[in-house]
Amino acid sequence: MSAERPSTPAAAVLPKKRTKTFQPFKTSSSRSTGKSDWLALSILTAKTAAAAGEFAPFPFIKGVFGTAVTLLEAVEKVQRNREHLKGLCEKIKEIIDVVRNEVVSHGYTAAIKVKSVCEDFEKFLQDMLVVIVKIQNMSHGVRGFIKSSSISADISGYEKRIQDLFELINFKLAADSNFNLSAMRPKVDEIHAILSRVDFNRMNVSENVNNCPSPSRIFHGRDGILNKMHKYFSQDLGKQHVYVLYGLGGAGKTQIALKFIQESTRFSNTFFIDASNLKTIETGLKNIATLRNAGNSSDDAVQWLLAKHEEWLLFFDNADDPRLDLNKVLPSCNHGNIIITSRNPELRAYGGATHVGDMNEQDAVALLLRSAAVEEITVSNQKTAEEIVKALWYLPLAIVQAGAFISKSGTLKRYLQLYVENHDRLLRERPAQTHSDYAWTVYTTWQMSFDQLSPIAAMFLQLCSFLHREGISEDIFSRAAAYSFPIIGPAKEKLQKPLQFLSHFQQPNGRWDPLAFLDVTNEIKGYSLLDFNTEKEVFSIHPLVHEWSRTTIPNPELNFHIISSVLGMSIYQVPTTDQQLTGLKLLPHVDAVMQFKGSFPLQFMAQYGVQYSWAGRHGAAKALQIFALENERRFRGEDHLNTVYAMHVLAVTYMFLGDLHEAERLQAVVVEKRRGLLGPDHPETLSAMQNLAVTHSKLGQFQKAEDLEIVVLQKRREILGEDHPETLKTMNNLAGTYSTLGKSQKAEELGLAVVEKGRAILGEGHPDTLKAMYNVAIAYRTTGQFQKAEELELRVLEARRSIFGDGDPETLDVMQNLAVTYKNLGQFEKAETLELAVLERRKIVFGGDHPETLGAMYNLAITYGELAKYQEAEQLEVLVMEKRRTILGADHPDTLSAMNNLAVTYSRLNQFKQAQDLQTEAFNKQISVLGENHPSTLLSQKNLVVFRRSHAATEIPTT
Repeated sequence: MSAERPSTPAAAVLPKKRTKTFQPFKTSSSRSTGKSDWLALSILTAKTAAAAGEFAPFPFIKGVFGTAVTLLEAVEKVQRNREHLKGLCEKIKEIIDVVRNEVVSHGYTAAIKVKSVCEDFEKFLQDMLVVIVKIQNMSHGVRGFIKSSSISADISGYEKRIQDLFELINFKLAADSNFNLSAMRPKVDEIHAILSRVDFNRMNVSENVNNCPSPSRIFHGRDGILNKMHKYFSQDLGKQHVYVLYGLGGAGKTQIALKFIQESTRFSNTFFIDASNLKTIETGLKNIATLRNAGNSSDDAVQWLLAKHEEWLLFFDNADDPRLDLNKVLPSCNHGNIIITSRNPELRAYGGATHVGDMNEQDAVALLLRSAAVEEITVSNQKTAEEIVKALWYLPLAIVQAGAFISKSGTLKRYLQLYVENHDRLLRERPAQTHSDYAWTVYTTWQMSFDQLSPIAAMFLQLCSFLHREGISEDIFSRAAAYSFPIIGPAKEKLQKPLQFLSHFQQPNGRWDPLAFLDVTNEIKGYSLLDFNTEKEVFSIHPLVHEWSRTTIPNPELNFHIISSVLGMSIYQVPTTDQQLTGLKLLPHVDAVMQFKGSFPLQFMAQYGVQYSWAGRHGAAKALQIFALENERRFRGEDHLNTVYAMHVLAVTYMFLGDLHEAERLQAVVVEKRRGLLGPDHPETLSAMQNLAVTHSKLGQFQKAEDLEIVVLQKRREILGEDHPETLKTMNNLAGTYSTLGKSQKAEELGLAVVEKGRAILGEGHPDTLKAMYNVAIAYRTTGQFQKAEELELRVLEARRSIFGDGDPETLDVMQNLAVTYKNLGQFEKAETLELAVLERRKIVFGGDHPETLGAMYNLAITYGELAKYQEAEQLEVLVMEKRRTILGADHPDTLSAMNNLAVTYSRLNQFKQAQDLQTEAFNKQISVLGENHPSTLLSQKNLVVFRRSHAATEIPTT
């Protein structure tokens, strides 16, 4: 299909030649002066049945009775030869009586039995209604273009349809003796005789004006929307129906409306009105009045429509101007039908509505091949077409333009390459041969809307073209407007342009003005250049509009500076408690901005690097942060706070990457420099100390970690208070360290306190609360409370999966620890399933040599041992031990644990000498690293005794 019809100077409703003045038909003396008794009885029966149908739980019964009322009332309006329709009306009454009696007698069973019968008969009544309306208009005495021969042709067609209909009724109901088939089946020859007695020759014929153009010759698809429209207009006949098709320019709204009108037969008169502005609407209405001899003004046309109770239809096309109050020109009556096409979603409030978006792939491919005039539809052509429509994001107008270009140049196979290299030119090019009256190209139709925007709205759309096309939120801009200009950020004079842009959404006192922001976004939404998801409260831009809007920017470097700075300012203002959640939402925008890194300067590279770290993309973060650190050192010096901050974020990335010794080295420098520059109690200094403690813990230096965390916790309690999120975070980390040191009671007590406070302050689903619950679960497991640990870990895992997904590093940690709990419960198969999933995902996220990946291998190897898969366990354990020795060092606790587990596997494989030697080496190192009383040291000692006994039992005595 093609796209919607363009704006035109005036509504083209008048024929080329002026029609004759309509003359009223002189009433015959034989005409009945009032509504006959037989008709009154039929209408009363139908209305009674329809009213009863309102209370029946069978909408198809209500529908068929309501249609019968409409038909009978139409017969009532016939001014001549109404008596000749008496037989038809009486047969309708008989059918109503039979259906009603059967439903009353047999209830639900009968209703279901007659469902399809009612639907078939209702369709027949609707079609007959068209004939009756024609007869009614003829009896009013108007002349026009429809000849009486067309009525006769209609009757001949209905004769066969009636025959087919009642043969179907007979087939469906013959098995049920309770149905009175003779009463249900009006005789075909009787109906034909009734209609044939109408004196067509003595009647002048009405003009059934249909000034709507035909839809595009290559129209295809949109069945879902068309079916919805047909259903909407077929309900509640006799009442006014208003339907709005809204969406982006080029989506095909006009063509859908024209196709619907072409398919419909029930409208007595159809009028096309160009609704581009009030003047074109008034012109279109005035033309209706003139054509109908009802006057010469738009008000006269409205009055004529108000007086006409037939099923007329007004088609208001291109009602795109958001400033236009369409209600002022819509007929205020309870009858008639109206279709509106618009880019303005606000108009959907008028009645039924459908957002017209992109086509589905199957229909888009068919449309492309038809518009391209491809003669041979091969598998190869289909696949090529699929790739093309995908690149065009299934937008109908873009597809038709592409098809026209392909048809002219024969470039189906090459089109995609040409489009990638020249998409701006191709989407601006108007085809020489067209399939509809649409006058504009893809880019031109949007430019017309863009030109109507205010300067600030146009600028907002242009700035958003540098962000990701989805997930654009008000928070991005409101946080940036609250930027506090820390000493580690760009100077205020370098942010004048971003600040000037943000000032449009601020009150005089500097506070954020949400109404000002809504005014701008609503203006853009009014032309469907911006969409809004009410559930997620985010904006989005169609992919092609997103690309096009960048072509409207006269100074791209300045606009990029503004939006990249706004994004960086926004990232900096994210509260620490929301960094991970918000970071995931902002990451696509950081990616989008980074696409232009080589073309335009960036001032917030460290902030962007933080976002990559939060998302687990530490490799990208490292490269960005090293570059930022070098720049800071070069321009500000080694001791500037900006330089120290760049070192701080880079150290965190090293920690995530598993380069723990480099992370420790940098973090120690950051702590010392912040102590000197900011003081020992400054929040930034405490944050650096906290990160260094985490790295100590990961290096197995648990006592160092504990000592630092106790200092940080004491200072945060004094400065921030017991309930501050940063205080809770430190308590949480200390509880984890207690667990690692075997101080399970302290870990459980501190962890439970954090969980309770976290739930009250941050909420049950907050990442910090979930982390506290996770630490408590570890403490439960350490003290043998495995059921409690399992329950808590399952809750944390479910919550993290719903928020962060299965690939999130901390979610994988929870899965791994749940597997450990399953092993303690003897559920090794469950553990194996989880651990295999964790290992595969950690390989993808971290790589094969990362400590987290090695940890997953280590745990899976233990499970293999419990499942007696000793060979698989040995292979993994040897690999883990060797890599840990290289990466973490020979004395790292994790390396010693790997040695212990491999020793156990050697023993199970009856390789007792290797088991004893390896266990002895591990035990001696654990005494010096962990201490004699650490649980891991005690376990190694116990294993060593067992191995020595086993080895001694297998030795051969010598003489």
